[in-house]
Amino acid sequence: MKRIINHIKGYFTHFSFFYDHLRYRLFLTMGLNISVGLLDGFGLVMFLPLLQMVDGNETGSSEDLGGLGFIVDGIENLGFQINLKTVLIFILVFFSLKGVARFIESYYRIIVQNYFIKILRIKSINYLKNFRYKAFVESDSGRIQNTLSGEINRVSGAANSYFMALQGGVMVIVYSVLAFMANPQFALMVFIGGIISNSVFKFINRATIEGSRKVTQEGHDFQGLLMQKITFFKYLKATGLIEIYSKKLEEIVENINTSNIKMGYYGSIMVATREPLVMAIVVSVILIQTLVFGQNIALIILSLLFFYRALTFLMSLQSFYNSFLTNAGALENLQSFLNELLEQKELPQGLKEIVFQDTIHLENVSFSYKELPVLKNIDLSIHKNQTVAFVGESGSGKTTLVNLICGLIAPTEGELKIDGIPIPKINLSSYQYKIGYITQEPVIFSDTVYNNVTFWAVKTPENLEKFWSVLKNASISDFVKELPEGEDSQLGSNGILVSGGQKQRISIARELYKDIDILIMDEATSALDSDTEKIIQDNIEMLKGKLTILIVAHRLATIKNADKIVLISKGELKAIADFENLVKQSSLFKKMVELQEF
Repeated sequence: MKRIINHIKGYFTHFSFFYDHLRYRLFLTMGLNISVGLLDGFGLVMFLPLLQMVDGNETGSSEDLGGLGFIVDGIENLGFQINLKTVLIFILVFFSLKGVARFIESYYRIIVQNYFIKILRIKSINYLKNFRYKAFVESDSGRIQNTLSGEINRVSGAANSYFMALQGGVMVIVYSVLAFMANPQFALMVFIGGIISNSVFKFINRATIEGSRKVTQEGHDFQGLLMQKITFFKYLKATGLIEIYSKKLEEIVENINTSNIKMGYYGSIMVATREPLVMAIVVSVILIQTLVFGQNIALIILSLLFFYRALTFLMSLQSFYNSFLTNAGALENLQSFLNELLEQKELPQGLKEIVFQDTIHLENVSFSYKELPVLKNIDLSIHKNQTVAFVGESGSGKTTLVNLICGLIAPTEGELKIDGIPIPKINLSSYQYKIGYITQEPVIFSDTVYNNVTFWAVKTPENLEKFWSVLKNASISDFVKELPEGEDSQLGSNGILVSGGQKQRISIARELYKDIDILIMDEATSALDSDTEKIIQDNIEMLKGKLTILIVAHRLATIKNADKIVLISKGELKAIADFENLVKQSSLFKKMVELQEF
């Protein structure tokens, strides 16, 4: 009994998930299924008067139709005589209407399925948009990639199978009701047949869903390793480790293949045994109806028609439900993934939209990662249009401090204020939109130069003028003009078609196009050669005094002209001064300068 309850609970858990996203559409789909079944049933009922005419009657009657006699009576009440012509016309009418209803039902089901996938994709996009940065960096990137790409396709398959199974279930109910109206004993047969077939397929369903969960997990592993192979391709190739890594990927592919074949094996059993099982039950019903209940042949034939229809849809229900279970692991994973995104949603933003006018102030700010202190009691003020550099050993907390300033993470203790207003009271999105952020690996989208800089702005004369202006300010306009297709030239995946320095300057141009207030350079020049670094440094110098520039750097040559340098060590603020005074004040900074022979 407990197993049955858990099975029903599991089914309705899935039903509630679909209902949460589809609402009335789910019931409208069921209603269309019912109309198809009823019209088909009414058409089948009209064959009985034909059988009566075969026995020598010129007209048919409703006496041998059991509880379905109202159909023939209704036709007579409309003024029609039940003769061969009338019966044939109404058979054609009922099945024609069934065809129309089937078209509407089938087309609407496709609309609903695609609406469901669209809603899931949009929900995933929005949930990921609001995902806390701290939670994101702790997440499995392979799982995120797999869930939002491959798993969505499996969920689409699950939705299709679920709707087909739902259709089968509705049709079974419709034909069972019709059968009960014609012959109560028949309804009992359907119930018994359903129990028998369900017991046959119970093991198959359980094995299928376990395989589906396994395929989902293996898919996460594969996507994670594949992303890393692409990211670290140069390293793997140069060190000869690519063979070992590729074999690891091949091993996971083999595991996925084995699991899919196993699920296919169970699915093949389902397909192969469905019709023989139906026919076995049909034969049993014929014997029971004739030998035990002594029913006349006409009612038996009508009962068998309903019976066969019901069992066909019952087998279809089980087959599609098994197919649904094949992809149910993906559906469960997506539900879990969306719940995690929702649980790790950014805290509600304040309503106040601000334009940075005066000061960013950190007041006794501390930050811990999983109870491990990263920053301790930071007191710091940054004034508008200052150039401020953050230096310190690796792991000192420089990047974490910058992440706090741009609102990616929240302080564990203390308070961060923008123009005197605490961050929680500010509309964070509007504040962050005025921030430019350039890292050691600049963000370059696989698109044209124009779209990378303008972020897909419409190509109007005004936007084009602004585009070329920011390219000039970023010292990249001459290079773009020399490209074969100019601003419409493709940059390739992650900017593979341009150099590191060109990528950096395109990134700077994008931030300038945004009309930013704050520009953050996080190790932005550490991977560049000296000449290219000098060009980027000149770009930054041109912007000095026009923007608030925050620089995280190891190369001290790049920060010599900063208005002030913030020295951080082991999460603590050790000193603040301009370059020359910091060398005098701090032995630690002086040692750093000497080590770089600067």
